Amino acid sequence: MSENLDPAYYCYMVECIDGSLYTGWTTDPDRRIKEHNAGRGALYTKWRRPVSLTYLEQVGDRSTAQRREHAIKQLTRQKKLALIQDYLENSPDLD
Repeated sequence: MSENLDPAYYCYMVECIDGSLYTGWTTDPDRRIKEHNAGRGALYTKWRRPVSLTYLEQVGDRSTAQRREHAIKQLTRQKKLALIQDYLENSPDLD
């Protein structure tokens, strides 16, 4: 039996305690959210804890994750919120 040892890559958004949104990419969303909430994630989120996961998108590889992160960061806040809303309406619970 052959196992796929390639990591999965994800692009994500979190909402910070002040209502701002942070976008990043990771291979382990649960670990990354814990890092953000422990103050060991991005400097941006260190002072805006706790954060909560609002959007998660699995992509094919690291390069795609980084490009998707960049594309999302270029969106207006209104478009990011629309993306989050669509995700929440069409995805299982984030718990």
